Amino acid sequence: MIKACIFDLDGTLSNTLTTIAYYCNQTLNKFDLPSLPQERYRYLVGNGARILVERMVREAGGAEALMDTIFKEYTEAYEKEPLYLTAPYEGIVDLLKALRERGILTAVLSNKPHAPACAVVDALFGKDAFDCCYGQREGVPIKPDPTAVLEIMKELGVTAEECFYIGDTAVDMQTGTASGATSVGVLWGFRDRQELEESGADILLEYPMQLLDFLA
Repeated sequence: MIKACIFDLDGTLSNTLTTIAYYCNQTLNKFDLPSLPQERYRYLVGNGARILVERMVREAGGAEALMDTIFKEYTEAYEKEPLYLTAPYEGIVDLLKALRERGILTAVLSNKPHAPACAVVDALFGKDAFDCCYGQREGVPIKPDPTAVLEIMKELGVTAEECFYIGDTAVDMQTGTASGATSVGVLWGFRDRQELEESGADILLEYPMQLLDFLA
């Protein structure tokens, strides 16, 4: 029986593609580098802010020597207003309410830096919507390393067999598998069915409330 659902944030709970593309391109332009198409960012994200910046700078033709400076500029701009152009996906709020009503514990684990991740979650869903929320923290490996998922399971008092890990990318499916949880892929996010299936998704969802069908 499933007792807890751990969610990825970007591309799973909240649609941040436009937000990420905006801040990335704004930062690139400040260093006289060209913008990248918004759709391209679907494939640049997923492994944390630092790797996102490294990928976008290389793709835009920037110098390696600029990497640290561009990363600092990007993170400072994003953290000042992380909700700009960001909204929950349709049906997510209803899903979270339904999970609460069924007594299912909920958590967020994102590779987004911890402070903006929690700020987005609190603003979009309320401070009491989840039992815990973690972004990328110093000293804790990012996904797909299962360390943070296992920490959350311990905090919630559940086993891997009692847990869904829900996300929209290969990194998320690998994270769920590595932790022993059931990997649930969502088809409304940043990546497609093929990537999720090939990376080990146990369940695929076409819309949020469909998750309820698999709880038992």
